[in-house]
Amino acid sequence: MNLVADRAEMHQNIGIQRDNWNHLLLTSINGMTVTAATMAALAAVSGEGNSLLALKLSSTILYVAATGVLLVMNKIQPSQLAEEQRNASRLFKQLHEQIKSAITLRKPTSNDVKDAMERVLAIDRAYPLPLLGAMLDKFPKAVEPAVWWPKEMRNQKEISGGGSEGRSNGWSEELEEEMREVVGVMKRKDGAEYLRLSKLVLKVNKVLAVTGPWLTGLAAVGSALAGTPWIGSWAVVMGVVFGALATVVNTIEHGGQVGMIFEMYRSSAGFFMLMEENIQSTLEEREAEERENGEAFETEVALKLGRSLSELKNLASISSSSSSNSEPKEEFASKLF
Repeated sequence: MNLVADRAEMHQNIGIQRDNWNHLLLTSINGMTVTAATMAALAAVSGEGNSLLALKLSSTILYVAATGVLLVMNKIQPSQLAEEQRNASRLFKQLHEQIKSAITLRKPTSNDVKDAMERVLAIDRAYPLPLLGAMLDKFPKAVEPAVWWPKEMRNQKEISGGGSEGRSNGWSEELEEEMREVVGVMKRKDGAEYLRLSKLVLKVNKVLAVTGPWLTGLAAVGSALAGTPWIGSWAVVMGVVFGALATVVNTIEHGGQVGMIFEMYRSSAGFFMLMEENIQSTLEEREAEERENGEAFETEVALKLGRSLSELKNLASISSSSSSNSEPKEEFASKLF
């Protein structure tokens, strides 16, 4: 429990630090870009000689420096790093409270210690602390929900028995059916929607991450060619316009914290996956007496989904009716084809 509390504080501090990185790097890059664009514009009216050379050289160096820093910033995505650490801090705090409750309410066993250790390691894998070496891929080829619970736990749920012959401990056939319908809704709508949004935000972030360095690089070329007779004033236009566009793109990507938004959607999809597995594992307990109290479990599910009990029942009934209405259509289609 003490170790988990220490991890929570550590992740919280690193999250604050990485959020500061995001603001500091964005301010520095935009400052260099705006200054370089201003120098490129001044080079157009400075005539020839040492003043032109000094302005174009300073502008080019600033653009090159901004491009290099921007490449690193787009690679590590500080806003997404900060969100990862905030998620880890929140999960460790939850785990700390669960361990504290277990110690208070009953005498822990060796299995409790093993389970807590597996949860700690699972969170560490999902949200690693080191910046280099163990950093999560910020632009994955396949977008999947974040998973911060042990894989062994999921495997146990998959192989556990099914059905509950007796009904007690607050459970009934209607409540079990309601929970199954809720799982179906989360799979078809909530989880799928957050995954779709994750993929969309990731595509936008990829475009912005590539566009920003390209714009500052082209602006550096334009600035270096300022005053060249064969290209005329177009070089200055490149240096100023591309620099201004780079500032806009960088502000949208890092000021808008697109990486953080991607991580939020990915974590939300993981939350619904965890909810599905928790409900399914509870329903697969053979004896109702071994389950958590049915009414308390229903209330907990409703609150986690941000709904009242009546709204949860309505959601399950609507899902059940829509599923039954779709069955005749599927039957008709199968006969037709």
